[in-house]
Amino acid sequence: MSTKDRRLRERGEREQRFLDKAQELIQRDGLLSLQMARIAEECDYAIGTLYQHFASKEDLLVTLATRNCLSRVHLFERAAHWRGPSRERMLAIALADLMVIRAQPEHFRLAQFVWTDVVWGAASALTRQRSLEANAPLGALIDGIVEDAIAAGDLRADIGLSPQAVTIGPWTLSLGMHTLTHAEGLLEAYALGDPYRLLMKHLHFLLNGYGWQPLFDPADDIALDALNARLCQAIFDSECPQTHRTATTLTAATALRSEVSP
Repeated sequence: MSTKDRRLRERGEREQRFLDKAQELIQRDGLLSLQMARIAEECDYAIGTLYQHFASKEDLLVTLATRNCLSRVHLFERAAHWRGPSRERMLAIALADLMVIRAQPEHFRLAQFVWTDVVWGAASALTRQRSLEANAPLGALIDGIVEDAIAAGDLRADIGLSPQAVTIGPWTLSLGMHTLTHAEGLLEAYALGDPYRLLMKHLHFLLNGYGWQPLFDPADDIALDALNARLCQAIFDSECPQTHRTATTLTAATALRSEVSP
């Protein structure tokens, strides 16, 4: 190995060490308590070395959120490449996203923070571009489901939306429900039951509105639960996550943090 290659490898390993430590500190002390000086100190490096990797805390947070997001690629790939109806593959993407959030709630909280203007807008253009490029394969997987649906006749080619515009609908529904569910006490004021079960209903209403075949009756609770269970078992070899929003949900979410590796 040449000296240049060795230095590049060492730099990459050092960068991952900084990100690992940042993740650990966020889990331990909270997102808003994160300090660059603390990260450098606990990694036994001068803060100047840390700034050689990340020009600002915002750059570090965007990079960390991007790395966390890419941890779900394997689940998205299983959903997108499953040999089943295109509509069910799109629903499976939402279920995969839910599985990740239930297992790693702190990753979603970080993503929420990173996508605000105060962080995303303050990060360097290069860091933002790297994040967009790193996430592009995820978007391509989902867009590919729409393209397959059109090719199979499940979705009309003249719907008037590009594949990217079609997938924005399910994405915003999922993101919005995740945001509301993680806002402590917000949904308790409404008798909504399980918010994620409601999310799957809304997704079916949306896909029905697209005319995505085969149409599904979201009011049929038995069929809805059976479909979710079948997709989770067939695609992910797993039971669907239980996400009832009860008084114990927050306690359970807190307990989950201790089970997630930094």
